[in-house]
Amino acid sequence: MAEFTLPKNSKVLPGRTFAASADARRKKTFRVYRWDPDSGGNPRMDRYEIDLDQCGPMVLDVLIYIKNEIDSTLSFRRSCREGICGSCAMNIGGTNTLACTGAIVDYPGDIAVYPLPHLAVVKDLIPDLKHFYAQYASIQPWLQAHSPAPPDRERLQSKPDRAKLDGLYECILCACCSTSCPSYWWNGDRYLGPAILLQAYRWIVDSRDENTGERLDNLEDPFRLYRCHTIMNCTKTCPKGLNPAKAIAEIKKLLVSRTM
Repeated sequence: MAEFTLPKNSKVLPGRTFAASADARRKKTFRVYRWDPDSGGNPRMDRYEIDLDQCGPMVLDVLIYIKNEIDSTLSFRRSCREGICGSCAMNIGGTNTLACTGAIVDYPGDIAVYPLPHLAVVKDLIPDLKHFYAQYASIQPWLQAHSPAPPDRERLQSKPDRAKLDGLYECILCACCSTSCPSYWWNGDRYLGPAILLQAYRWIVDSRDENTGERLDNLEDPFRLYRCHTIMNCTKTCPKGLNPAKAIAEIKKLLVSRTM
């Protein structure tokens, strides 16, 4: 009979409860993942009863209210509050999304807030993104052209060529898609994941870039690209409404077509 053991401190325990004031009229309970690496203890789920009349309409507003008014030890990333920077990506109500664009009214009942899955946790709701960004750097995400730039203008594109970038350049590298992908969970050390592959396709399809062959060579690998099994979690969870699965399929088609 096989025996499996969980890593030390992997069990999430019940945490503290912070009740709302007795005169609160609109109460909502948020269960928030807490873990402090300096404590040496297990992670826990703290419960916060929030008076919704005291904060804004988004989940990020609640987290900021908790940090400012209830528990200053809560840690999370945030910046733009407009769905542009991707800093506040986390798992809310079972779905990877942005806390700044996640409306409280869209989540019935208690709301559970966790850090992005699969990634190591730095503290509380802050995931470790070093490996994710190293993978991003590996695709060389900048324009590579060997011909001299025009002396008096930018490198121009036709309107049809520019339209090919729509649905690609909008990616904010929040990592919601990659951390929702089972293939990335299993092979994240070698599989680039949907976010990075979408970014790779953005440069492959750019008519101004002259390193298309080298970029495709870099991706033609059983793990870097072909661990995608078209599960489609990436497309379903993307907070910007993008389709990484389609971008991955287009890369595969390009690799096939250049051998024919």
